[in-house]
Amino acid sequence: MPDAPEPGFGLYVHWPFCKAKCPYCDFNSHVRSGIDQAAWREALVRELAHMAGQVPAGRRLTSIFFGGGTPSLMDPATVGAVIDAAAGQFALADDVEITLEANPSSAAAANFAGYRAAGVNRLSVGVQALDDASLGFLGRQHSVAEALDAVAAARRHVPHFSFDIMTARPGQTPDTARDELARALAEGPAHIAIYQLTIEPETPFAAAYRRGELALPDPDTAAAIFEATQDALAHAGLPAYEISNHAVPGAACRHNLTYWRYGDYIGIGPGAHGRLTLAGTKYATRQHRAPEIWLARAQRHGHATQAMTPLAWTARRDEMVMMGLRLREGIARDAFRRELGCDARDALPAAALSDLIDAGYLELDAQRLATTAEGRLRLNAVLGYLLAGAGEDDETAAGAGLS
Repeated sequence: MPDAPEPGFGLYVHWPFCKAKCPYCDFNSHVRSGIDQAAWREALVRELAHMAGQVPAGRRLTSIFFGGGTPSLMDPATVGAVIDAAAGQFALADDVEITLEANPSSAAAANFAGYRAAGVNRLSVGVQALDDASLGFLGRQHSVAEALDAVAAARRHVPHFSFDIMTARPGQTPDTARDELARALAEGPAHIAIYQLTIEPETPFAAAYRRGELALPDPDTAAAIFEATQDALAHAGLPAYEISNHAVPGAACRHNLTYWRYGDYIGIGPGAHGRLTLAGTKYATRQHRAPEIWLARAQRHGHATQAMTPLAWTARRDEMVMMGLRLREGIARDAFRRELGCDARDALPAAALSDLIDAGYLELDAQRLATTAEGRLRLNAVLGYLLAGAGEDDETAAGAGLS
């Protein structure tokens, strides 16, 4: 039986600042009139050193990801300082993936050469839409022309680039989504992330939706848009390797694969989360969310860790299943044994597992547990059904020494 894919070991760096807050966004992002880059640079490097001190010697870093917020508001010198500090704390894989999320404005694109010089080898460009009316609706600060210029700059400056497209926008149909995707594919990306617009609580879009001022496509239309984009990308040679992410073979985002394969990663910066396995126990880490409080604590104490919580066996199981079933490859049965100390059949409720297999939503063979194409279309319902009854088996797991 083949071994489970190596999940890797990542570093996530959260930059919490944006020029403007998009009305659909519920991420930890904030608008500030001025940012002391030198102070933030020093604080990020100090928190990285603190978190690296928690990790056993010898771990090799396979990816670094600058997310946000808008990391393309970072000075290239700040990005370079964090990368250099990571290289000082860990051995870097020869093919380490270093990604920075970038807004497609002309000001951000002007920094792409500097990011490459700092060590970034992958840019993820937040295009979101390829018509100016939709970009205005989404609150984006760039035009279609700027987005295409930024994609061209990314193609010139880094070995790998990706961009995002948001679908299921008001008034969108499967045909218009296909047309927009054809324009995106004409740019020659090896990786595209397709996200459907959702209404997140406590956002301006949520308030507009409650007032009846914003109407999304009905569920049948949204499903048809999803299927249309999946088919178009697969036909273009970028099949889905995860529900929302598509890539040519070999171009999947390695950092995100670490999340989905339930590997370990360090999180630094305001509100950053991490997962670290120490002496056989997996810990969930969380840094303080508010930027100014994070900065003050990092300057004073060398870090702003708000929580480092050991995860019970059941929590690890649930997280592993929720992340891994997003992947087309699913979860290797060897990964269940490595992470949970038992096989998939012992970790999950037998009745629910059997029902979902019989219904054609899950597949379980000698190598892996995976969702089918139909199961991925209904993933939330599949997970809800599979894990709702899992608590009934917790006593059994505890008796086997697994909780």
